[in-house]
Amino acid sequence: MIVGTRGSQLALAQTKQVCADLSKITGESIDIEIIKTKGDKITTSQLYNMDSKGLFTKELDIALLEEEVDFTVHSFKDLPTELDEDLEIVAVPKRETPNEVLISSKSWAELGPGSKLGTSSLRREAFCNHYEKDFELKPIRGNIETRIDKALNSDLDATIMAQAGLKRLNLTKYIKEVFPIDYITPPAGQGALAIITRKDSDTKKSIQKLNDYVSMQEVLAEKMVLEELGIGCQWPIGAIARMNDKEFNIYSILLTKEGEILSEKTEKGSIRNAVEFGRRIGEHFQNYV
Repeated sequence: MIVGTRGSQLALAQTKQVCADLSKITGESIDIEIIKTKGDKITTSQLYNMDSKGLFTKELDIALLEEEVDFTVHSFKDLPTELDEDLEIVAVPKRETPNEVLISSKSWAELGPGSKLGTSSLRREAFCNHYEKDFELKPIRGNIETRIDKALNSDLDATIMAQAGLKRLNLTKYIKEVFPIDYITPPAGQGALAIITRKDSDTKKSIQKLNDYVSMQEVLAEKMVLEELGIGCQWPIGAIARMNDKEFNIYSILLTKEGEILSEKTEKGSIRNAVEFGRRIGEHFQNYV
């Protein structure tokens, strides 16, 4: 089998783990094909100022559809709300921690007005404004190691990142603070991977054995909020679903860029209704966008 992936250290670490787990099931070795996406080639723009649909996935989808690779591995949060009709998400392995973290030599409380925070995320920018931090917000792009270095060794004072990527690359020593998910709510799908194949693929049955049912339902519910709204990273929106004991819970928050909360909503119940809960929240938010 051949897997397609982006070439960043994080993408490769994620893909190698999936390949190792899949090889245990199939006994097959898996070759890795690195594919550069449009998003990888753009290093200067704020993503939310662009048409970001498929920015980090389109070239991988093409390789799958043209049968150059058998499956692809993505960070779930990079997926557009709608896949090509001939492709499907066949597995979401057990999700990593979805929280946001602070990278800085100072604590969140110590970062006063005028501190320079690097971010290219409209959602993170909105939360900083919501908590009236009065930061000087600076665009920041690059891989995880580059952004850590900029936050600690440049004129920046801090940046905010996903905890999952730091854990997967064994870089958690750089975490200054972990934000609770109800303080800075992560984007839909954060911490989860998506394994995609063609619908007619012979590899589907083997790959489906990597699926974690709870993780799959969590991220599908979160993505449904965005799908129902028809938006991506152009709006500051956080969504997080979790299983608490035996009850499924999804919370989502919609803000303005300036940090005003437009609406927040929670749905609870059976995990069998996970996607429907996400749809209800998306429908509710339609009154505010």
